[in-house]
Amino acid sequence: MPELAPYAADPAQSRGRRHPEPPATPRTEFQRDRDRIVHSTAFRRLEYKTQVFINHEGDLFRTRLTHSLEVAQIGRTLARLLGLNEDLIETVALAHDLGHTPFGHTGQDALNECMKPHGGFEHNLQSLRVVDELEQRYADFEGLNLTFEAREGILKHCSPRNAGRLGELGARFLQGRQPSLEAQITNLADEIAYNNHDVDDGLRSGLIELAQLEEIALFRRHLDEVRARHPALAGRRLVNETVRRMINTLVVDLVEQTRANLAEHRPQNLEDVRLCPPLAAFSPGVRAAQLELKRFLFQNLYRHYRVVRMSEKAKRLIRALFEAFMATPALLPPEFQARAEADLPRAVADYIAGMTDRFAIREHRRIFDIEELA
Repeated sequence: MPELAPYAADPAQSRGRRHPEPPATPRTEFQRDRDRIVHSTAFRRLEYKTQVFINHEGDLFRTRLTHSLEVAQIGRTLARLLGLNEDLIETVALAHDLGHTPFGHTGQDALNECMKPHGGFEHNLQSLRVVDELEQRYADFEGLNLTFEAREGILKHCSPRNAGRLGELGARFLQGRQPSLEAQITNLADEIAYNNHDVDDGLRSGLIELAQLEEIALFRRHLDEVRARHPALAGRRLVNETVRRMINTLVVDLVEQTRANLAEHRPQNLEDVRLCPPLAAFSPGVRAAQLELKRFLFQNLYRHYRVVRMSEKAKRLIRALFEAFMATPALLPPEFQARAEADLPRAVADYIAGMTDRFAIREHRRIFDIEELA
């Protein structure tokens, strides 16, 4: 492993796990975290959870699993360039969407609406709940018992109300402190991945067109570069060449701006990083270009009438499942019925959030279609 910078997270100096365990030797503590994520049930389910396009809409569109792998790949590159801990970045990248509902952000919004009278639903908090409680693999504890640093990176957003319930882990949201630089970098690697790969999937789907994207400065600049170098190139290869150049530009800019911020604030260790303003950042010009691309995707892809139609179906399905389980808890599987005795709404939310797209569709049929077998 390349030498770590002094401000990187050192697994030997971890704040530890909720339940003490013997050392992970010969692995580091962060390697153990990563391995536990990869072997978890929630991670495997990501293969059939929506990124933008519901799984059955096509085999080549990205899912939450392929998105998480792409975030990890970008994150590891950034880690090496900045002297950060690759294993921690990979852990956070692979785990950051474990709590996501079926049907992407649409499912999350629908479940949050259902849960508003019961404390709401935040997918980042649900990811933490998955690794802290819901995974059932080990004899000595519930959850995966990850290190503090991994859990901190997974919880990239949190409302003040929920932060107050999380003790040391939630304190930074109330005190205005920052997470590790590894967590900050993973958050931006996530942004790089979903913006650029949603462009790719949007073009593949035909919902957005190359001519539309030529109006977006970040895309047009790289498209012009590819066309100048390869005048005869067209189709998927033209798109792939353009997108990969965009990703490279964003990675290089992020590294350069983050290095400049590090030089300005000079953190000597991880605790210094926590006391600094956010250190991982794009330059102002690239940040503006990213925002222009995000606005384009929102208006032209995420709000495309075909996506909206599918989203509305998904919302109705999630609401119907929630209402059915709340009205008749006996419909829940036995392990969730036990949880429901203590907190029915949260048990229902846990069950629905853990579903894949296709399982949610099948479960809806089993409950509401009289001809479907239970």
